[in-house]
Amino acid sequence: MANIKSAEKRIRLSALRRDRNRSQRSRMRSAVKRLRRAIAEEDAKQATELLQPTLSLVDHTAQKKAVPAKAAARTKSRLVKALRKLST
Repeated sequence: MANIKSAEKRIRLSALRRDRNRSQRSRMRSAVKRLRRAIAEEDAKQATELLQPTLSLVDHTAQKKAVPAKAAARTKSRLVKALRKLST
C-alpha cells in the first residue's frame, strides 16, 4: 500500500479509469459480437442496421483511449469487409 498521499490518489484514479475503460471495452465488444452474429446468420438487413452504431462505438472507444487506435481501425475494417462479402 502506498505511503504517500499523491500515490494513494494515483491508485484511486487508476482504479476509476480501469473500471471506466473496462466498461467501454465491454460495450464495444458486445456491439461487435452482435454485428458478427448478424453477419454469420447472413441477416444482411440487421447487419446493415447495426453497422453504423457499431462503428461509431468503436471510434468512440478508441477516442477515449480504452483501445488502441490501430486496433479500432482494424476491427472496423474487418467488420466492413465481412459485411461487403455478405452482400455480394
